[in-house]
Amino acid sequence: MGSIKSGLFISLDGVIESPETWHFDYFNDEMGAAVGELMGGNDAMLLGRQTYDEFAGYWPNADPDDPITGQMNGSRKYVVSNTLTNATWENSTVISGDVKTALTNLKQDTRLGTTGSATLVRWLLEQGLVDELHLLVHPVVVGHGKKLFADGAKVPLRLVATTTFTTGVLHLVYTPTAD
Repeated sequence: MGSIKSGLFISLDGVIESPETWHFDYFNDEMGAAVGELMGGNDAMLLGRQTYDEFAGYWPNADPDDPITGQMNGSRKYVVSNTLTNATWENSTVISGDVKTALTNLKQDTRLGTTGSATLVRWLLEQGLVDELHLLVHPVVVGHGKKLFADGAKVPLRLVATTTFTTGVLHLVYTPTAD
């Protein structure tokens, strides 16, 4: 049985944009283990167009001695986009058109994980396609930037797990629930 699990770094004020400017002060082995476990449990990555472009611009030329480089480049990747026609990063496939049906079919037997891709995650939540939402809430108010939750449909969630890291980061895990 497949699934879609979404994991995001998020500030107290809901910002998910540019975590490289506020996240690393809170990164430690606990968070690394949680992120590694989340990524390691997937058969493939599910990415939105912007995150795909950022990753595809970095990982193919990243340090080959870094084990994450091999994992990122070697993983199967599905890119949700109605504008991208050719995904050139190795092991990448574009999903367009009737995305909901395509992802519903794909997740029947594939464990998909999203990293970043806030617009995609919001849409997946609204479509009822996310099986687990992992928020790594950082104890910082960023004050500006793209937020995960913008105006949109109500999406009821149930908190199923919490972990507090020594840095003050909360790892919150939610699953969908009936309204």
